[in-house]
Amino acid sequence: MKNTPAEIPSTALDRETGFLRELGLFDSAMIVMGAMIGSGIFIVPADMARNIGSAGWLLAAWILTGILTVSAALSYGELASMMPRAGGMYVYLREAFSPLVGFLYGWTLFTVIQTGTIAAVAVGFARFTGILFPGVSETRYLIAPLHIAPGYAISLSTAQLVGIAVIALLTWTNCKGVHYGKIVQNLFTSAKVVALAALVLAGLLFWKASAVSTNFGHLWAVANPQPLTASLSALTGFGLFAAICVSQSGSLFSADSWHDITFAAGEVKNPGWTMPRALLIGTVSVTGLYLLANVAYLLVLPLAAVQHAPEDRVATAMLQAIFPGLGSLIMAVAIMISTFGCINGLVLAGPRVYYSMSRDGLFPSPAGKLNRAHVPGWSLVLQGVWAAFLVLPRTYDSANHQYGNLYSNLLDYVISAALIFYILTIAGVIRLRFTRPDMSRPYRAWGYPIVPLIYIAGASAVLVCLFAYRSSTTWPGLLIVLCGVPVYLLMKVRQKGS
Repeated sequence: MKNTPAEIPSTALDRETGFLRELGLFDSAMIVMGAMIGSGIFIVPADMARNIGSAGWLLAAWILTGILTVSAALSYGELASMMPRAGGMYVYLREAFSPLVGFLYGWTLFTVIQTGTIAAVAVGFARFTGILFPGVSETRYLIAPLHIAPGYAISLSTAQLVGIAVIALLTWTNCKGVHYGKIVQNLFTSAKVVALAALVLAGLLFWKASAVSTNFGHLWAVANPQPLTASLSALTGFGLFAAICVSQSGSLFSADSWHDITFAAGEVKNPGWTMPRALLIGTVSVTGLYLLANVAYLLVLPLAAVQHAPEDRVATAMLQAIFPGLGSLIMAVAIMISTFGCINGLVLAGPRVYYSMSRDGLFPSPAGKLNRAHVPGWSLVLQGVWAAFLVLPRTYDSANHQYGNLYSNLLDYVISAALIFYILTIAGVIRLRFTRPDMSRPYRAWGYPIVPLIYIAGASAVLVCLFAYRSSTTWPGLLIVLCGVPVYLLMKVRQKGS
């Protein structure tokens, strides 16, 4: 390591970009952890357990998640130290491959990945608010569903309104400066790490003998898994491998957004030193907590209870088993804290990508300007407006007369596309070693080239299984990405004409 934290003042105005470098190691690690921990860890294990059908292999799937996530973080650290400016993956893909590849990532990030996740987590916050305040509900409408096409409607329920209000509030606070954003992030991330640790501790202290006997007495036995196809399930060797890979779509993306700190690299103090460490500290801490949370679930609930937890709320079912009557309330408060902090991290980070794209002429020009608080105010507003809009559209299942959320479908579609961008970014570490060997690298990827190759191989296996066994939700994601190609060409034509 060439730099030390003492080399840069506590707060410095970057005169070249206009950003304030306010984020230290603790702040940066809190952004990594805060963006990772949302509501997924409390819900995703149910679907994973149904696919895998084994307590031991469920834990192995989470260990695989940890290995892939930490391998990616160790590799990203090199890119972050080489290019310590706003934009993160957009900049890395642009420099390693081409402006088109970078734009397609930024396009997908704005249209679905970042904004759709903000919308999803905001409505998740509202749903659990409804446990405390029953008037907040997705079925209590201010504007009843208006059907705009077969299978689609627009509505405004009290839960949707609360979700939009949270997006607006956190967009406003982040417009006031990164100082305010980091205060909210540090407070809520610290609180939700404590809450998640308390959940783990509850499982370790109040374990149930029946669950321990059932789960750990037959740790590797696979029983009654949900088949991936009519002819393939985890009961076969290859079926188990495929089930673990497909399940990574849940576990990897419940641990997603750890790289969001790289979007805000222009506001990090001594980024070449700080960001690699923040990425490592954040990913190791969260994936470790996630694995322990799953151990806690299995200490209290038999695997069948994990698989069939009401509405997949495994953590709530666990606390209900320990504290009958209070479990739902305790978990609702914990998830409200967790989701609020997660939304803030996502709101803070994303606009730095749109800012960087705008500076390259690939996003509306106002997004490339900083406001008086030295943050990309217009980018924040554009992101907030689109994320709030994504809260409104609903899907409609006419056979069961049930409404879903469009953003949920969109996020399912882009999981595979996002994984492609991650693989390309890690491959960019290797490519840039050859194409730009003389570029300054304050941090060089630990374990190179083995660690980057571990991620590329593991993520590629997951991707192949997703396309093979979840094709209905993977191919549409590529179409969303490819829709960015004509937009990119139009932007380039406009650049030439101006």
